[in-house]
Amino acid sequence: MVGKQNDSKRLAEVNSSQPVRVDTKIVLSCHPIPTSVLVTWEIILRDKPLCTKAYRSDNNVTKEVNCTDKRITWAFRPDQNSSLLIDPVAITHDGYYRCLKATPDGNFHRGYNLQVLVAPEVTLFRSNNGTAVCKAVAGKPAARISWIPEGYCVPKQEIWGNGTVTVWSTCHWADSNVSTVSCSVSHPTGIRNLTIELSQGAPKSDGISMPHVILFIFIILIMLAIVGSIWLLKISGCRKCKLKKIEGTPVEEDEMQPYASYTEKKNPLYDTLKTVKTSQVLQSEVDGTDLHTF
Repeated sequence: MVGKQNDSKRLAEVNSSQPVRVDTKIVLSCHPIPTSVLVTWEIILRDKPLCTKAYRSDNNVTKEVNCTDKRITWAFRPDQNSSLLIDPVAITHDGYYRCLKATPDGNFHRGYNLQVLVAPEVTLFRSNNGTAVCKAVAGKPAARISWIPEGYCVPKQEIWGNGTVTVWSTCHWADSNVSTVSCSVSHPTGIRNLTIELSQGAPKSDGISMPHVILFIFIILIMLAIVGSIWLLKISGCRKCKLKKIEGTPVEEDEMQPYASYTEKKNPLYDTLKTVKTSQVLQSEVDGTDLHTF
């Protein structure tokens, strides 16, 4: 009789580990007992007081104590289904969730150790000293890093205040024939494999690096500045030459009076007038002579 009671007690107490990814949703079900008088969820989170959500079927009343997180609610109407809903899941929801049911046949409970998973951001790059660095940033729990082929590696990690962990591994290979290496990052959310080619001295780039782009732009600007300076000097020199040429060229009288010269030299009317004037002058002289003689 005592053995049967102990077996019944062990069946009534069910605990399980429940991993869940961040930013998703999860439904936690209670013990599958169809009839219950009282259903209570106890939620124990880190650095927070105990939160309880209760429902009494005899008077159809729900009650909450110290429950401020609006993302944790009843999944359905508690009189129909006593499951708990978390939507969306956050890192702060890491904790222990226990459902207790009081029935005419006894008390039953089911507990969940909720583990919130955060996938790390994985990168693989070459450092300036020729080593390779594989990094898994802000994962929860901490990721594991391995290399192919194996080299001389130094692992490090940094724990953040929100419970995430950054791990990285810095490796170098004594064998000069190693040209390609792979980094494998293992995490409960999945496995990531990255590959990189090693180079002698400075790491090679798959494309144009930012320093090269800056250097190229700087060279172009210098060339434009030089060309612009030469162009400005050339324009300034031409203007000075033109001014000197204008100031130093003598102005001839024929150039100042082109029309008068042309009139005097080429116009027949001018010649006729000149002849008439000459005749008049000669006649005056003759008349004057005659008068003087008379």
